[in-house]
Amino acid sequence: MCAWKTRGLRGSTLEELINRTNEQYREQNLALVQKVPTPITPINIDKETRHITLAYFDQKSTVDYIGVVQGVPVCFDAKECKTDTFPLANVHEHQVRFMRDFEKQQGVAFLLIWYSSRDICYYMRFEELDAFWTRAGQGGLKRIHFEELDPAYFLQNKGIIVPYLEGIQKDLLKRP
Repeated sequence: MCAWKTRGLRGSTLEELINRTNEQYREQNLALVQKVPTPITPINIDKETRHITLAYFDQKSTVDYIGVVQGVPVCFDAKECKTDTFPLANVHEHQVRFMRDFEKQQGVAFLLIWYSSRDICYYMRFEELDAFWTRAGQGGLKRIHFEELDPAYFLQNKGIIVPYLEGIQKDLLKRP
């Protein structure tokens, strides 16, 4: 479906592809979405190159990306899954809380999950994530099986690298 010609997408590669997609969307005046930098405090800096060689995270980050699509506020996180089972441990409670609050403010929150073994990208609506999160919190499965996903939300590469606007459009149509 999303046949990306790479030698193995890892988190940073997936983010790079999303960054390139964001550039395409911006150039087409469709969206303005940016990567949220993770705040760090440098510990050691190489004096010659002025590169940070050791640092720690100041605080927990919220989501990977935030922006606006045609007047609609959006936020999302990018995740990679190497198997057909996505562990909910890959999503942190503070991220779910932020996404829930974002949705309460009329924004659209979601996950982009790249299933590397299948070379498929999935748009997970926050409502869907929240249902899985609630299930886990009530003692149910703490992972999501590929078969549980809604086939309508697998993204198809049609000239856009990671065409998440397609998912947003479907997501908005499901809302009251």
